[in-house]
Amino acid sequence: MDYLYFLANASLTLRVVEYLNTTSELPVQFITVIHQIDGWVVKVKMKHPLTPRQHGDFRAYMNELGIPCDPEIRLQMALWSLETGQSPIDVMRRYQVAVVSHGCPDKSDIEAFRQQFTMGLGYCPETLA
Repeated sequence: MDYLYFLANASLTLRVVEYLNTTSELPVQFITVIHQIDGWVVKVKMKHPLTPRQHGDFRAYMNELGIPCDPEIRLQMALWSLETGQSPIDVMRRYQVAVVSHGCPDKSDIEAFRQQFTMGLGYCPETLA
């Protein structure tokens, strides 16, 4: 079972990762975080289908923070490539996307990306706030 959402900024993305790290009842297989110019795409793949209550609760939580995402074909292919075991570096080169994190939910990847990106620009864009 997959959940694919678009989030407006890094703070919301970090909130999702923290939630997934602290909620042991969700069978998270992996999470993929991709940064785009206008926001963040987060894919959460579960090991097995959720119960109707878990599904409803998780969808409600995610809908509060972002909107369900129907990505363009290039992004779909990048997500599929990561899921099939291709390295994030190869996926970034092939599909020209910024893979910030893939695997276990890890907020340090997102924070490091935000810090390096901001340092390189000299200011903090809205999506990295």
